[in-house]
Amino acid sequence: MDFVLALHSHLPYVLNHGRWPHGSDWLCEAAIDTYLPLLETLRGLAADGVAAPVTIGFTPVLANQLVSPTFADELEAYFQQRLTACDEAVTAMAGTNDAHLLPLTDYWRDRLQRLRALFRSVNGDLVAPFRALEEAGHIEIMGGAATHGFSPLLGRDESVRLQFLLGRAEHERLFGRKPAGCWLPECAYRGRGTWRPVPDAPGSGERPGTDEFVAEAGFRYFFTDAHQAAAGTPLSAYEDDLPMGAERFDLHGGHAQTKPYVGIIENSPYRTYRLSSRSGGRVAALVRDPVASAQVWSRHSGYPGDGTYLEFHKIRWPGGLKLWRVTGNGVDLGAKQPYDPTAARWRAADHAKHFVHLLDRIAREEAESEGGDGGSVVVSPFDTELFGHWWFEGPDFLGEVYRSFGQGLEVRPTTASHHLSERPPETSLQLAAGSWGANGDYSMWLNDQTVWTWQRLWPLEASFWDAVPSALASPGARPILEQAARELLLAQASDWQFIISTGEVEDYAIRRFNLHCDDLERLLAALKKKGKDLASGRALAEELRLRDDVFPDVLPTLERIITGQ
Repeated sequence: MDFVLALHSHLPYVLNHGRWPHGSDWLCEAAIDTYLPLLETLRGLAADGVAAPVTIGFTPVLANQLVSPTFADELEAYFQQRLTACDEAVTAMAGTNDAHLLPLTDYWRDRLQRLRALFRSVNGDLVAPFRALEEAGHIEIMGGAATHGFSPLLGRDESVRLQFLLGRAEHERLFGRKPAGCWLPECAYRGRGTWRPVPDAPGSGERPGTDEFVAEAGFRYFFTDAHQAAAGTPLSAYEDDLPMGAERFDLHGGHAQTKPYVGIIENSPYRTYRLSSRSGGRVAALVRDPVASAQVWSRHSGYPGDGTYLEFHKIRWPGGLKLWRVTGNGVDLGAKQPYDPTAARWRAADHAKHFVHLLDRIAREEAESEGGDGGSVVVSPFDTELFGHWWFEGPDFLGEVYRSFGQGLEVRPTTASHHLSERPPETSLQLAAGSWGANGDYSMWLNDQTVWTWQRLWPLEASFWDAVPSALASPGARPILEQAARELLLAQASDWQFIISTGEVEDYAIRRFNLHCDDLERLLAALKKKGKDLASGRALAEELRLRDDVFPDVLPTLERIITGQ
């Protein structure tokens, strides 16, 4: 049996939209907690000759930020801020009841300095070293939708095409090769059919299915959740485990509700499938395994909740240092014990060995039930930010997982593309509509708290696409159209509805969504002007481009959509 680990890396566009508590600090925290430690781990494995064929994706909007000089400046400042916090903590804790925590400030200082040196060694460009790992054959990098727009709820087919076609074009620009795989935003799928998500949604008759758009953009596979393949219960239906793995935020006190889902086990999650639709079988689906995945992402029943690991929620202020360990399930924050980095690394190694043995057990049981291997695969997809951000020891765990594979096991690690090339799917499948969010459906993105966002977005989509043909034909209007496309794409990010639904930093999501919609309206109004009157619109477009500087080559994709080429 093959093992495919898939990591999905995504953050919305936050550069030039503030720092703390919401803004560029969000991206800097992910870089320090996850992206740099993961890069360090993968490089270490490659240097030691240990195969670690991770399949990792970076959404185009994230990758655009990771190559930005603005991000490089922000991260340098963030590193300095954290190092200063270490120095201040030493002074503040000396001679107090917290003096026993002082050795941990040295640990954090050493770690931050090491990661800053790594960042400087790649010239402040985090895309380049991952691209180099792929070019050397160590990993596979998959593509995705431009801004992670929730495609089943977008109001126009052209909008869905723009998300996937531009996403692929941006991937080729930034990573230098055509991606085989596509991470569906929120693993959300909708089959071909009538589209009317709410009674007052704009009617459009029959619309293509998600896999048709994916195939049109040239992708060959994507990942889906088990319940969508009728292979089990959606992992996110376990109410106490919702925060870890399937999404990026805690849901404490949020609006999200869960309900039981009883799946009918008809199709094994340990097979890949050809999509039986008008995509012509050109797209394969890899199904998330509900057993191995829960072992990793559940903070209650899985590894991250172990008492040895770093406590996420207890933080020393000012400075933001984390100095305590989980200690135990249900232990009050005030009773948390000091963190021991060495003990945590050893525990991560133990859990890695356990995980590999779990994969081996799955492989043996599957072989026994099927009478042989027969092309089986166990697929574990996660948000990349689980490893390092939510679960601090996650990158160490991943490194030890790949070091633990060896002879005598019935499972081997590989990339998604390699598995599909060696063992092409033979069975056709009609996926059910759904996502990997709460309830396994669309309800984290379309509910009483968020329906207003769609009711605002759908008319804007229509106005934008009505304006595109004439604006493309007018040299003076093209810069305005170009920025209007960026604002539309940023408004479409699925993050805004998700954050509103969780109840966490809801004000930020509402403000950002309305900001991009407002600016799109201003640009669309400017496009209605003629001749010299377009000058003010171009000035507005340039002002907004300096703030939202993404997707420099969006116009060719718009032309491709309009001309049908």
